[in-house]
Amino acid sequence: MKNPLFSIAAAAALLMTAGLAVAQTTTTTTSQWTNDQGKTFTEYSTSKKYNSFSDPTLKPTVGMVLPGTVTVYTLPETMHITTPDNYRYGIVNDRPVVIETTTRKVVHSWD
Repeated sequence: MKNPLFSIAAAAALLMTAGLAVAQTTTTTTSQWTNDQGKTFTEYSTSKKYNSFSDPTLKPTVGMVLPGTVTVYTLPETMHITTPDNYRYGIVNDRPVVIETTTRKVVHSWD
């Protein structure tokens, strides 16, 4: 009787651990982006004469993938975040949008 109960408990623990590992690798946080950073992106891109991608039907929201036609740029050196290589930004309809580098998914936008 001990062995089947132990096996079930071990299997349950293993499944819970695997579930937590998957959840940790797919979670995206947007809490590190501030309104001041949005202003910094806008000022920086204006000083560099970066063009805004204009499409009135495109409303970037967190989680959506930006089309390949949207130009993205490296973060300004003045942006002090923990993993800057993981992110790029673009200007869509005159508003800065931060994306994940590998997926082009929007992680933050300013209205």
